[in-house]
Amino acid sequence: MESVQHFSAHAHHLHHVEVARDGGHDEGGRGGAGAEVMSGVICVNILILGSALVTGSAINSVAITAVHRQIFLIVLLLLTSAWMLFYTVSTHGKDRAVLYKDGHAGPVWLRAGLVLFGLLSLIMDMFKIANYVGYLHCDSPVKVAFPAVQAVFLFIQTHFLWIHAKDCVQIHTILTRCGLTLTLSTNLTVWMAAVAEESVHQTDIPENVMVLRNTYRAASYGNSKCNCSYSSCSIFEEAYYYLYPFNIEYSLFASAMAYVMWKNVGRLVEDHSHHHHHIKFRVRDVAVGPVLGILLVLAGLAAFILYEFQVVKEDKKQNALLLHFVTNIVIVSLMSISTVIGCVVYWLDRRERVSDKNPTRSLDVGLLVGASIGQFLISYFTAVAVVATGAEGHLNALNLAWAVLTVVQLALQNFFIIKGLHREPYHTVHATPLHANVHDAPGHCGEISQAATRNRKKYSLAPTRHKFSWKRRILKEVCAFLLLTNIILWIMPAFGARPQFDHSTETDFYHFSLWAAIVNIGLPFGIFYRMHSVASLFEVYVLS
Repeated sequence: MESVQHFSAHAHHLHHVEVARDGGHDEGGRGGAGAEVMSGVICVNILILGSALVTGSAINSVAITAVHRQIFLIVLLLLTSAWMLFYTVSTHGKDRAVLYKDGHAGPVWLRAGLVLFGLLSLIMDMFKIANYVGYLHCDSPVKVAFPAVQAVFLFIQTHFLWIHAKDCVQIHTILTRCGLTLTLSTNLTVWMAAVAEESVHQTDIPENVMVLRNTYRAASYGNSKCNCSYSSCSIFEEAYYYLYPFNIEYSLFASAMAYVMWKNVGRLVEDHSHHHHHIKFRVRDVAVGPVLGILLVLAGLAAFILYEFQVVKEDKKQNALLLHFVTNIVIVSLMSISTVIGCVVYWLDRRERVSDKNPTRSLDVGLLVGASIGQFLISYFTAVAVVATGAEGHLNALNLAWAVLTVVQLALQNFFIIKGLHREPYHTVHATPLHANVHDAPGHCGEISQAATRNRKKYSLAPTRHKFSWKRRILKEVCAFLLLTNIILWIMPAFGARPQFDHSTETDFYHFSLWAAIVNIGLPFGIFYRMHSVASLFEVYVLS
């Protein structure tokens, strides 16, 4: 009788799988490849059109104004919000809508980061509304409507990704793929617009091309004849610019999670169990890495604040640049040394490499390598400019050293993180429960095999509670240290440090227009790389 029940349950499971493979009651299951191509085409077209509008409004703000760009973004935000609401309603309460969950997708710390950045982005939109309301008497109401619509979109999308980030949906696959690529392209277009506006705001433009900034500001806030109706407009404007980095990171986090969902549409994940890791920072486990990391974060913050105050004063600019270069050289040098130590431990360790593939890991590695290209770009262009001009003076020497050490640090850190993400987690194998099950039920071979498999998964993947080995402790120390130092390397450029423009060597060598393009393209990717490294290093810390 038990065998019949087991066979019936197994047949029922196979029926679910076959329904998922054949598309079941969904018209999209029969054309998975076609759906991928169609959704990809939609994404590419939206991104290219968005890029053209963002670039056009920044360069030729007379023909394409900020209002045109914002109308386009409002349409995208409304369409994406409508689709996310449809998805939530159409999958709610349906047993066959989401048969599997991807345990690697949307870990809790990534979703928590999304919520935090979303909350700060919401505050940014409130400041924008308060600022733009002061211009309603002489400017377009679209500039108030855009942050209002974006605030609603932030709430809907954050809730959507928190609930559904792990879904491997099996119904409406064509519509779902198109909706997810719409979500991806919307977030990337919002990211491009935010990066363009924030970059122009942070770029120190020489007097002979200052008209570019004035023209862009006129497009963003109206012409010079349009004045704010109350005195606190400038306060709101300055406040929301400080929140732009969080909005930029939010868009990228959401884009990454939407991509993973897109890859998981129709995916059959046989082992969908998710292993929960208990994160406990205990002094006896990890101490040196966090302490050194916190000290460097505090030192970096102090140096950054002094730099921001002094670099605007012509008589103190040299000291500000000297302090900034030395601080960054010390940080990246210590990071490189600690990463080498971690790589040596990897070489001594014998943990197996994870053989199974999943879209989350592939995306992590792709983003890590791709985003680092931005910082590589700036570092190599800096090195060429300094060497070609003779590297005269101590500031040029320090700038060159920082560029070279940054290249080394990025290469080492990429290797360390990628190796860490693709290694089996440390575990303890408890053989006793397996033997006990085998001997206690010698007559039920099928049940023994299943029980053994379940117990093996249960016990072999459980994190060990024994005292950490020296290799585990060193890896955790390195991860904690790198995590904190990447945070300070994110804070400084994200909140306005631009030594690339304050130090004139590169600007004189490449001329301002070309160098500004290089920095404003490479730096946003470099900033994202640091934040993505923090998330990846946290994952490596857990696996260690």
